[in-house]
Amino acid sequence: MNSDRDTFLLKRIRLYIWVMIIGLFLSGLTAFPIESELAWLTNHATQSGDLTKWLYKVYHAVIITNQTYPFLNYGTDWLGFAHLMFAVLFCGVLKDPKRNVWIIQFGIIAAIAIFPLAFIAGALRGIPVTWRLVDCSFGVVALLILIPCYHYIRKLSVPV
Repeated sequence: MNSDRDTFLLKRIRLYIWVMIIGLFLSGLTAFPIESELAWLTNHATQSGDLTKWLYKVYHAVIITNQTYPFLNYGTDWLGFAHLMFAVLFCGVLKDPKRNVWIIQFGIIAAIAIFPLAFIAGALRGIPVTWRLVDCSFGVVALLILIPCYHYIRKLSVPV
């Protein structure tokens, strides 16, 4: 048995999964206080480019929406909740990576699916390309975590 190799692989897998869990958890938490986060961002914006103009536009829309239709934020609350639940889902990989490799596969599929969603729905909703690229960066980061993790799990499954 290759216990040293398996121990090394398990440590690597768990490190990647912890990064994924923490990222999903923090992302979920940030979905709740959108108005105050945007207030902070717009107050600390130092550039006057298209991205900054977009942030001001979004902040203004959030203020008006919160004043007029605060129940619409319930959708964002569910978005945050989904991120928190995905963080819990990845805990299964910590417990048993080989048995729960499907979670990694699901994560890879979800990360890839970010790209068509960002570019199709973003275009339909009038989201600037620069912001769609910001959204796509989440998929890139997830893939940078999940693909190596998937390969480590496959190596763990194959005896040398």
